[in-house]
Amino acid sequence: MITNEYLPFSSKVLKVTKHTPMEHTYTMEFAGAKDVVPGQFFELSLPKYGEAPISVSGIGENSVDLTVRSIGVVTDELFKYEAGRHLYIRGPYGNGFIADDYKDSELLVIAGGTGVSPVKAIIDYFGNHNDEVKSMSIITGFKSKDDQLFREDFKRWGKQMNVTLTFDRGDETKENIGLVTKYIPSVKVNNFDDAKAIVVGPPIMMKFAVKGLIERGYKEENIWISHERRMSCGLGKCGHCRVNSTYICLDGPVFNYTVGKDLID
Repeated sequence: MITNEYLPFSSKVLKVTKHTPMEHTYTMEFAGAKDVVPGQFFELSLPKYGEAPISVSGIGENSVDLTVRSIGVVTDELFKYEAGRHLYIRGPYGNGFIADDYKDSELLVIAGGTGVSPVKAIIDYFGNHNDEVKSMSIITGFKSKDDQLFREDFKRWGKQMNVTLTFDRGDETKENIGLVTKYIPSVKVNNFDDAKAIVVGPPIMMKFAVKGLIERGYKEENIWISHERRMSCGLGKCGHCRVNSTYICLDGPVFNYTVGKDLID
């Protein structure tokens, strides 16, 4: 039987969580999603408005969390939807973070701003299965305390792993101030053969974070990044996300750094 891969399915919005005081970033929990891997993405579809690719930020038994930032026509309209309503979604698409790649490692996750969303599910996994890694650390950065996402999750993570939360601006007497790269040298590593890292965020942040990791002794093949720019159809048909012969939506968005470092657009 031939199926239409572009055809979305109707999904009930189970919960909406607004993260920031200005309410421009929020997480929507959708029912009916299955076989989802951290780091993958869904297409949220709104008739008359279009579609938007949104990264998975949480995985339930039969649901998925998608964290949306209100920055355009589609996402502005999505912001009006509350729990109990139905939306159209399709996916999951792309390659994600495979837990087996990081087991028995000293794992470090570095994320900036909304880049925390794509890595949240893999952080959750190892936070709940910390016996599967030798150590777990995260370094996350936001512009300010008002811009911080997942506040309740950070409280839980603080009890499960080593957490460094930093802000671009704030009160240095009360919190860490500075870019995430500032705190890479302070991460404890016992054996760089076991050290693995995930880096997600703005391209310039990923560039210098990876540089800092390599200077510390991390091997390129033990670093993973996520390219999320320019994705559109999710099926490799429109070509918007093509870089050379690579389609970000199909071959990624998660790449080992040995491959991802050459995907320059």
